[in-house]
Amino acid sequence: VRRLAVPGAWVVAAVFAVHPLHVESVAWVIERKDVLSGLFYLAAVLAWMRFVEQPRPRWYVGSLVLYAASLLSKSIAVTLPVALLIWHWSKQGRVTSTDLLRLVPFFVIGLVITVGDLSFYQSREPLSFGYSLTERMLIAACALWFYAGKLLWPTDLAVIYPLWDIRVADPLAWSYLVATVALTVALWHFRRQLGRGPLAWMLFFAVTISPVLGFVDYGYMQYAFVADRFQYLAGIGVMAVVISSTAYGVRHLSDLCKKGALGVAAVIIVVLGVLTWRQTGIWRDNETLNRHIIALNPQARDAHLNLGNALGKQGRYEEALDALRIAVEQRPNSALAHSALGSTLMFPGRFEEAEIHLRRAIALDPQARNAYLNLGTLLYRQSRYAEALDAARVAVEQRPDYLEAHINLGLILNALNRFKEAETHLRRAIALDPQDVDASRQLTELLFQMGKDQQDNGQPEAAVEYYIGVLKIDPHHVEALHRLASLRTDQQHYDEALELFQRLIDINPSDAVAHGNMGVVLFYLGRSNEALRSFDQALSLDPSLEDARANREAVLEAMKENVE
Repeated sequence: VRRLAVPGAWVVAAVFAVHPLHVESVAWVIERKDVLSGLFYLAAVLAWMRFVEQPRPRWYVGSLVLYAASLLSKSIAVTLPVALLIWHWSKQGRVTSTDLLRLVPFFVIGLVITVGDLSFYQSREPLSFGYSLTERMLIAACALWFYAGKLLWPTDLAVIYPLWDIRVADPLAWSYLVATVALTVALWHFRRQLGRGPLAWMLFFAVTISPVLGFVDYGYMQYAFVADRFQYLAGIGVMAVVISSTAYGVRHLSDLCKKGALGVAAVIIVVLGVLTWRQTGIWRDNETLNRHIIALNPQARDAHLNLGNALGKQGRYEEALDALRIAVEQRPNSALAHSALGSTLMFPGRFEEAEIHLRRAIALDPQARNAYLNLGTLLYRQSRYAEALDAARVAVEQRPDYLEAHINLGLILNALNRFKEAETHLRRAIALDPQDVDASRQLTELLFQMGKDQQDNGQPEAAVEYYIGVLKIDPHHVEALHRLASLRTDQQHYDEALELFQRLIDINPSDAVAHGNMGVVLFYLGRSNEALRSFDQALSLDPSLEDARANREAVLEAMKENVE
C-alpha cells in the first residue's frame, strides 16, 4: 500500500492485520488458503510494480509465477490482471496497448486455471440456482454494500449469514444497485477534484470480490450469498479509501489535531484487535462455533446438524437429539440430517425410531454409506443378522476402502458363524489402517474364538494356527498364550512351550498357573531341579493349585527312583 503512495498506508496495513473479518480465513484451517493466496497475490503485485519501474525479465517472470501460485492456492485471485489494469489507469489516466499485451499471459493463465477449477466442481456437484441476470445484479449490489458495512462496523459476524430473499419487486433491493451506480458515477465525475485513487480503489474492491458476487453459481450460494472470508483481499480497497481520505483531510489541520487523529487511529486499531481476539474464541471447537452461528442465524443450513454431531461425540445425546430434530425439521429431505438423527438415536437405545430415520436417509440418498453402516450396526445389535448383513454389504460395496464398514461386516459375519468371511473383512480393515485399535481387537477376538472352537472340536493343529494369528496381532494376549503353550506341551514341542510360558511370566510374574505348567515342561526337558522351583513358585503364589502340588510330588518321586 505504501508503494502505491496511499496516505496512511501503515494504518491501512495495521487495520488489515487485525480486522475481525479476517478471523475466518486464519482460524478455519481449510480457509488458510486465503492467506497463502493473498501472500502470493500481493507479492505478484509488488513484482509487477518493480517490472514497470525496471523492465527486466526476472521481475515479469517473477510476477507471473507468483500469480500462478496465488491462483493455485485459491482461484479467487483470477482478477489480478484486471486489478493491475486498474492500477495502470490510476497511475497514468489510461491503459495502453503495451499494458494490455504484457498482461495477456496473465489472462491466459487465469482463464486456464479458472476453467479447470469450474470443470472440477461442476463434475462433482453440478449447480444451477436459476437466478435471472437482474436478480444476480441485485445480489451483487447488496453484497458489495454488505461487505463495506461489515468492514466499517464489524459486529455480528455470523460465519454463515442469512440467505437473502432477493425479489425484483422489492424497492430496497434496487436501492443498493442504484447506490452502487450513483457512487461509481460520482467518483468518475469528480475524479479530477478527488483524484483517480478513490475510484480505482473502489473498482479494485468490486473487481476482486466479483467471482463470489453471484454472477456465476458456486456451491456456497446454497448457504448464503456472502461470507467474511470472501472479502479477504478485496477489503483493502475500502480500507484504503476511508483511511487515505481521512489522512488527506487531517493534513490540513493543526499539529494538535494531527496527534489527536493518530490517537484515534491507535484506539480504533486496539478496538479492532479486541474484537478479533473475541471472534477467534468462537472457533475454539465445533460446539462453540455452531452455537454462535445459530445465535445470529437460527436458520443457518447445517448448523443444527453440525451442533448435534458435536454434542453426540461428547456423549450429550439428549442435547444432540434436540439439535438434530431441528435439522430434520429445517431440511426434511436431507439424507445427512436423517442419518445423523438415526445414528444418534441408537445410543440411548431408541432403535425403532432410529431405524425409521436411517431408512429414510437411504430412501433419500441410496449412496448414503453412513446410513447403511449405522443401519447394519442397529440391526446387528437387535440380532437381526440377515438384515444387518445386507446393509453392511452395501456399505462395503459403495466404498471398498471404508474401514468401519469392513469391521461392521466382519462382526455380522462372525455372528452368523461365517468365520472365514469375517476374518477376510477384518484383515482388510487392518490392511486399510494397521494402527486401528478396534479392527485389531475384533480380529484378535475372532481368531481366538476360532482357535477355541477348533481346539474343542479336536483339531489342535488348526487351533495352533489361529492362536499364532492372535499373537501376531497382540503378542500379550494372555489366554491365547496359555492355550498355545498347553497345546505345544501336549504335542511335545517342549522348547516352544517353555518359551511361551516364560512370556506369560514376563507379562505377569504372579501367574501361578504359568509357573506350574512351566514346571511340567521343564521336567519333560530333563531339568527336574528347575521344575521343582517352578512348582514351588506356583504354590507360593496360589497354595490351592492341586495340579502343581501333585506334579511336584511326581517329580520328586521320579528323582528318587532315578537315584535308586
